[in-house]
Amino acid sequence: QVQLVESGGGVVQAGGSLRLSCAASGGTFRSYAVGWFRQAPEKEREFVAAVTWNGASIDYSDSVKGRFTISRDNAKNTMYLQMNTLKAEDTAVYYCAAASTGWHRRSEESGWAYWGQGTQVTVSS
Repeated sequence: QVQLVESGGGVVQAGGSLRLSCAASGGTFRSYAVGWFRQAPEKEREFVAAVTWNGASIDYSDSVKGRFTISRDNAKNTMYLQMNTLKAEDTAVYYCAAASTGWHRRSEESGWAYWGQGTQVTVSS
C-alpha cells in the first residue's frame, strides 16, 4: 500500500511558476510509475503528466506540454511537477498518482492504483 501526499499548491499570477511535490511512503516507490492529474471546478479529472519507474518514458497532455515538467527522485521517494508560464485555465486541484502496472492506460483515472488527497493551484489573471 502506497500513501501519497502532495504539497506546493497555492495562488500565483498568470505567467508565474509553481512546483508541486508528492511524497510517497509505505511501498516501493522506485517500482511504480507516477503521474499527475487535475480537476477544475465542474469538470472531470484529467491527465496532466506521467513518468515510468526509471524515468525512461514521460508523457504530457497537450495542454501542458512545453510548460510543465514531471520528474522524480527515487532516493527521496518524491515526485515533482514544475509548472511554468501558468495560465488561468491551469486552476484546479492537482492530484498525484502511482501504479505498478498499466503504463498504456496512463491517461485514464482507472489506470492508477494510488492517489494523493490533492493540492489546490489557483492562477489569477
